Amino acid sequence: MSRGVRAAAAAAVSAVAAVAVRDLFQRDHALLRNFPVLGHGRYLIEAIGPELRQYVVAGNDEERPFTRDQRRWVYASAKKENNYFGFGTDNDIEYTAGYPIIKHRTFGRAVPRSHPAAGLEADVPCAKVLGGARRRVKAFRPDSVVNISGMSFGSLSGKAIEALNRGAELAGCLHNTGEGALSPYHRMGGQLIFQIGTSYFGCRDEQGRFDLRRLKDAVASAPVRALEIKLSQGAKPSLGGLLPGAKVSAEIAETRGIPRGVDCVSPSRHAEFSDTDSLLDWVELLATETGLPVGIKSAVGDLGFWEELTDLMATTGRGVDFVTIDGGEGGTGAAPLIFTDTVSLPFQIGFARVYRLFAERGLAEKVVFAGSGKLGLPDNAIVAFALGVDMVTVGREAMLAIGCIQAQKCHTDTCPTGVATQNRWLTRGLDPHLKSVRVANYIKTLRRDLLKVAEACGVEHPGLIDTGSVEILDGRTGATPLDRVYDYQPGWGLPSDTDRRAIIELMTATEPQGGSAPPSAAASL
Repeated sequence: MSRGVRAAAAAAVSAVAAVAVRDLFQRDHALLRNFPVLGHGRYLIEAIGPELRQYVVAGNDEERPFTRDQRRWVYASAKKENNYFGFGTDNDIEYTAGYPIIKHRTFGRAVPRSHPAAGLEADVPCAKVLGGARRRVKAFRPDSVVNISGMSFGSLSGKAIEALNRGAELAGCLHNTGEGALSPYHRMGGQLIFQIGTSYFGCRDEQGRFDLRRLKDAVASAPVRALEIKLSQGAKPSLGGLLPGAKVSAEIAETRGIPRGVDCVSPSRHAEFSDTDSLLDWVELLATETGLPVGIKSAVGDLGFWEELTDLMATTGRGVDFVTIDGGEGGTGAAPLIFTDTVSLPFQIGFARVYRLFAERGLAEKVVFAGSGKLGLPDNAIVAFALGVDMVTVGREAMLAIGCIQAQKCHTDTCPTGVATQNRWLTRGLDPHLKSVRVANYIKTLRRDLLKVAEACGVEHPGLIDTGSVEILDGRTGATPLDRVYDYQPGWGLPSDTDRRAIIELMTATEPQGGSAPPSAAASL
């Protein structure tokens, strides 16, 4: 044995001995005191548990929050690879209560198109005009029924935000800024929804109070199309935002106006309004001062707020232009386990209850409804459209499209793919130009699939799918129509006759729209 080999062996033995001595005398872990050195194997396996399940142990449909099949579909769609599956479904359809079944029609009203617009580049605009019912100065029809959800610069890296914004421009969809303000990475061409959280990042003064002038300056400096007031989020309702200090870089601190390296905790409630009535006053103030449509984003718990909101909208003439409902199955970068697991209703239940209140008061046709919480998967999105959603917003699915591998390290600042971290070494691997194309491909693929399913259901647009097109399995021997599951009345979940005619005209035009409407349809806006 050579001298070098002996030296290396001696060093290894010494290192193991040192670990053993430390384990024997430390008091934090009984396992290590009883089983020095060997006990570290248990902690190693625990640390890489998600990776073991992701790549070795879990079946195609077992892992959460996104199964292997679901991730594979997003990845393949983003790369324009084959996203088909062979040999039939491996879902346990016969025995799975709650499983949705979409009912196709042999001879529907819609005739599938054969020109190029029927492919990946097909336009699928929103069936309603955002802000049209309340005659906002800058009302518009969103070009896409699939848009990017609110994920702040801070929660995500600058390169990730840049990729998403460039991708939004390529896909012709809206990009929500999240509550972390409008960063330089949001200014890459994609049209924006500016989200206003409880800390008023990007529109606050030196004391942290809301500043209307700064809001107007911010929206004037970028292609902001609407404002969204964040009341709560599905994965952390009533908590406000949380950005760990490890993620608060100098750039984020400057963007938000907060100290560097200190935990950034947003309050659980807004300071600018204290009840539903004052919320509507603030909505009208923002709409009047900016001309933009104004909406709210919220998870659903107690219905008292929603009853008050719809009552006031029905009787006072004030109101929101859009409502984004986030389900309890939605994601976030950091939240207590009890909140992510059990606080706030899942999307379908929560949305159906809220929509019913708007419909009963004759308001549903006057509001654009957006949904979030794992709605970036075609089957979930179709059920949402049948329930009355006009648009879906995608968060974690968009993250997957730009490289996320579901490592579930978002809260640690150690995201290995550079998506949910501010670590410069980790973000260096993310190419925003390449990833922007991938997220655009994913969004276009999802839109195409939604359009194909709509045509299978016999209608021209996913917003025209009604509750009669979906049944929910009760088990092996029965199924219940979606309208009976959620106690919907005939006609609920569909746009008004005017909006229906306009969107049918848009979708049946002989040439691809490319973001502009035919004259007759434009007149209806």
